[in-house]
Amino acid sequence: MLKAINISKKFGKINVLNNINLEVNKGSVVSIYGKSGAGKSTLLYILSTLDEADSGEVLYDNVSSTKLSGNKLSEFRNKRIGFIFQFHNLLEEFNVLENVCVPGYVSKTKNSEVEAKAIELLKILDLSERITHKPSQLSGGEQQRVAIARSLINSPDIIFADEPTGNLDEENSKNFIDLIKKLNSKFDQTFVIVTHNKNFTKVSDFSYTIDKGKLS
Repeated sequence: MLKAINISKKFGKINVLNNINLEVNKGSVVSIYGKSGAGKSTLLYILSTLDEADSGEVLYDNVSSTKLSGNKLSEFRNKRIGFIFQFHNLLEEFNVLENVCVPGYVSKTKNSEVEAKAIELLKILDLSERITHKPSQLSGGEQQRVAIARSLINSPDIIFADEPTGNLDEENSKNFIDLIKKLNSKFDQTFVIVTHNKNFTKVSDFSYTIDKGKLS
């Protein structure tokens, strides 16, 4: 489904990524482990079309992402890619249901359909009783689950997670990892996770390490 070919990226004179190749199959969970500064987030941003490589190519279903730009790229990203970040990026002025629905509203799907899907996801994630709450009224683990529901709202082909347990305690980190496996099984959802948490290898179909710009 996704193929990265000879991805390289420099910041100044530093080779952050050096000829990285990666394939991600539909329905798989892929984790990429690396220490801080290893380049894992840079790789994720390039794979997810949020950034561009200096050289190399990212293919989705054998179509190069470089052929998309402007509104077409934004539409592609909205409909086919979901994101989970270390900082949940929830909108404080919106309640839980509204936060989950935002990408669906942008996709121009009927509001009623988006909201019905959001309610279904929140039920699966044990957040039904939190629908009208604001982010500030939620625990860190609950905020993360809201972010997960938001990432799923448009039924994306692939979800990218950047250090998703970085701000969670040990218990909530374990719960998050278990939840990834549950969602992968229930929805055949594809995940690519970059992390410094080696526990993700337990639920990953494929695990890699990135170090000094190389993937192994």
